[in-house]
Amino acid sequence: MSATEIPQPDLVLCLDKPYHWTSFDVVKKVRRVLKMKKVGHAGTLDPLATGLLIVCTGKKTKTIESLMADEKEYSGAISLGATTASYDLETELENHQDISGITETQIRQTVKQFLGTITQTPPIHSAVKIDGKRAYDEARKGNEVVLKSRQVFIKEFRITKIELPLVFFNIVCSKGTYIRTIANDFGKALHCGAHLHALRRERIGNYSVTNAVTPEQFETQFSSK
Repeated sequence: MSATEIPQPDLVLCLDKPYHWTSFDVVKKVRRVLKMKKVGHAGTLDPLATGLLIVCTGKKTKTIESLMADEKEYSGAISLGATTASYDLETELENHQDISGITETQIRQTVKQFLGTITQTPPIHSAVKIDGKRAYDEARKGNEVVLKSRQVFIKEFRITKIELPLVFFNIVCSKGTYIRTIANDFGKALHCGAHLHALRRERIGNYSVTNAVTPEQFETQFSSK
């Protein structure tokens, strides 16, 4: 242990990841505040997503794999009528289509296609590795990216509000589910195109974002100790 590294308890921290922060930005903040090197997170959140990020320190990093296997709960909004290459707002809107004929009944009926075990393909703008390289790095270089489809389980998919072009939702799903892909596939099913407008992770297993603190609150709490 270095002279500047202060021993800290083994922790499971619930942090509320801010918009535009990467998951690693949060990990770096925890490392700096606690002056610890052994810090990791239990499941990446995209930069444009907010919400619960579980960060483990010390011996608690051994629990990361089991935490990542727990079911997840998300809230957010799908925007109908345009697609993007990243399936969210990271890239430009394209393929604009008229949604004036889309009805609330159609939207609610379409949800049924996404319940239970479904097959989905991760976005090419994702952290999935292909031959040791991140898919999003290859996609940003303009290289062809081909990802394998996978099976995931959608336990719940509820429409909480419809304010077209936005469709607000709550989803409970298994590990490895890409909500961005659900948004893109939802648009395909409605034949109008769609992308993920907003996303917030509400829960991982028994851990809820209602008990989480922001990185700034975390720093204030631990700096005062």
